[in-house]
Amino acid sequence: MAVWCSRRAGLKDASAWLPDLGPLPHTARFSRNARLLTAADFKRVFQNPLKTSDPLFTVLARPNDRDVARLGVAISKKNVRMAVDRNRVKRLVRESFRQRQHILAGLDLAVLGRRGVADRPNRIILESLRGHWDRLARRCKKS
Repeated sequence: MAVWCSRRAGLKDASAWLPDLGPLPHTARFSRNARLLTAADFKRVFQNPLKTSDPLFTVLARPNDRDVARLGVAISKKNVRMAVDRNRVKRLVRESFRQRQHILAGLDLAVLGRRGVADRPNRIILESLRGHWDRLARRCKKS
C-alpha cells in the first residue's frame, strides 16, 4: 500500500515533467468556453483546416470569431488501446493548451492522437505539442 501511495503522490507533482513557463496569467484556465463541445464545432474545424503533423499528433485549426482559443481532443481506441493511456494523453494535451492558449487566441483546434503516442514519455509529448502550438501561432499571424 505504501508504494502505491508514494507513486500516486509523485504523479500529483507535475513540476517534474512540465516545462517552467514562468508565471501564467490569471486567465490561463481551461474553462468551458475554451472547449469544442458540439459535433458542429468539430465538423467546422475538420472542413478546410490549417494542419500540422508529426509522429505523435495531427493538429487541425480554423479561425473562429472569438477572442479565445478553443480545444477539442480526439484520441481513438484504435490508436491508444488502454483507457488510462488515452486519459493521460488527453490530460497532457489540455495542460499544454492551457499554458499556451494566449498565443492561440482566435483559433479552434482539434488534436488527433496517432498510433504510439501513449508509449512516449510526458516530456516528449509536451515538446511535440509546444511545437504544434508555436507553428500554428506563426502561420495564423501571417494569414
